[in-house]
Amino acid sequence: MSLAVAALSHAPSFGNVDPGGTTLDEIEAGIQEVRAFIEHFDPEVIVVFGPDHLNGQLYSNIAPWVIGAQAEGVGDYGTTEGHINVDGETARQLHAAVLAQGIDIARSERMTVDHGVMQPVDFLLGKDNTRPIIPVFVNAIAHPLTPMKRVREMGEAFGKAALQLGKRVLFIASGGISHSPPIPRWESAPAEVKARLVSYAPTCEERRAREKAIVDGIQKIADGKAPSSPLNEAWDNLLLDTFRSGDLSPVDSWDNEQFLIDGGSAAHEMRSWIAAYAALSMAGKYKLPVDRYWAVKTWGAGFAVQAGCVA
Repeated sequence: MSLAVAALSHAPSFGNVDPGGTTLDEIEAGIQEVRAFIEHFDPEVIVVFGPDHLNGQLYSNIAPWVIGAQAEGVGDYGTTEGHINVDGETARQLHAAVLAQGIDIARSERMTVDHGVMQPVDFLLGKDNTRPIIPVFVNAIAHPLTPMKRVREMGEAFGKAALQLGKRVLFIASGGISHSPPIPRWESAPAEVKARLVSYAPTCEERRAREKAIVDGIQKIADGKAPSSPLNEAWDNLLLDTFRSGDLSPVDSWDNEQFLIDGGSAAHEMRSWIAAYAALSMAGKYKLPVDRYWAVKTWGAGFAVQAGCVA
């Protein structure tokens, strides 16, 4: 009976745009360290905390967090498409145990996940992975958002529920650090965008065209042909230092709007990391055998990989 964390930034640029220098090789080496950590830990249950980019979780019925008992991937940016191998029985068990602790989490028997969940899974476990996962959607983009304190409490509830399983449980955390891609806000979106935010079912060709436009835009930033909102290295390390410390109490005072100001439009993806480390903390003091960070200016984003286990 033990808990562990594997945390990885995700980005459309990863695997599609070379950041230059030795950065990509260093990131891939860091991922290999986490993969070795996972193999050594040999998890019996894998819970994946991750956001969605308004591909599967839409304003037709948005929730702060949802646990998936059955799921399929949209396959964006080369991630796994179609049926996802989900441990439905354990997902339903965790759902009930988290609800019992006063955390109002929804459950889906038909969850759709995008690269926010599947990119770390594919990179850390491999596309040929046979281990089932349990996806947990953590809303980071569709406003309004819960107070940060509730994210910590949700993660702690998962940690307590996981300990009750009496198994080796790995929490994968997925989310970018400081980065600021264009994200529509409901309040200011025109009618045609609001329609997409409620119901989005593009054809494969439409999805690929949209992805290509985004990757091409990042490539222009990497080539110095287009501007990008600057990443915030100091803010990135403030968050990472909090996770390193093992004391997550500062999370409760983090303000949602200030998060956007300091970390960019998609900064709230770090809610997945908060949940994962809060879960791990329920097993006692922890350490980080893998802890690497890069300020990737050519991607306009901070990028980190970490692995945590009981000290």
